[in-house]
Amino acid sequence: MSIDEIRRLIRARAHRGDTGLPGVRIIEVTNRTEPVPSVADPTLAFSMQGAKRIMVGGDVHEQTPGTFIVFAVDLPITSHYTQASYAEPYLGFAIDLRPAAIAELLIGAATNLRSSQTSPPPGLTTGSATSEMLDAIARLLALMEHPDDAPVLAPLFEREILWRVLSGPAGPVVRQIGLKDSSLTHIGRAIQHLRSHAFEPVQVEELAKLSAMAVSSFHKQFKTVTSMSPIQYQKRLRLQEARLRLLRDPSDVARVGRSVGYSSASQFSREYRRAFGVPPRGDALRMREAGGVDA
Repeated sequence: MSIDEIRRLIRARAHRGDTGLPGVRIIEVTNRTEPVPSVADPTLAFSMQGAKRIMVGGDVHEQTPGTFIVFAVDLPITSHYTQASYAEPYLGFAIDLRPAAIAELLIGAATNLRSSQTSPPPGLTTGSATSEMLDAIARLLALMEHPDDAPVLAPLFEREILWRVLSGPAGPVVRQIGLKDSSLTHIGRAIQHLRSHAFEPVQVEELAKLSAMAVSSFHKQFKTVTSMSPIQYQKRLRLQEARLRLLRDPSDVARVGRSVGYSSASQFSREYRRAFGVPPRGDALRMREAGGVDA
């Protein structure tokens, strides 16, 4: 099956908002968008039409038709659709990356696929979809039109997609998601703690202990995975949440800053401007005028 068939399947179902397949999402975007902050969960996402730009820390990644991106850990990102229109919308496909599903595949894998590595890979990697991947995706999405077959066949097609990625160049990243004692899994514990305590003071020593690492090693490996230091990661979580809150109500910048952990309004405004290029209130008003939220 070709990428054209995948596009047809996505467009035919996108308006319903639900694939009927657990953990599987399809995306249709009919216009270019402003950069929007969010936190990406562990996901395997394919671009089938149009283009999307994703920024993590200081790194920029482009998604174009026939490519995929792997988010191996929770990552604060800023993304926007750069090629999308009503006539030719952005079309995408994504599945959740579940450690248990990957671990199950690794049990029967060759030794070199099961083995771990001493240092973690980056938490985000990209690749090009092979014809085998596209074929498996098309068969999976075709189940949207055959819901009676989905409970039996969907897990098989998902396994095939994961296996194709796992056994390719992006495999080292995906493999570490399924390994209980991988370096990536250890860093993931610190990331989960940061997400749960984003608006509270957090000590790097505490995070290193959660990851069973010395502070110096933890700091280095955390930056390898996320492209940020632990403090920068927490700051990004705070600022992204602040941006979302300001989009809803830009009237009290100081209050929003306090709500995400900033005791100083001036520090909040300074760091917000450094992250997003404009002061908090001006950014919120600009986004609202551009259609980011309803007034």
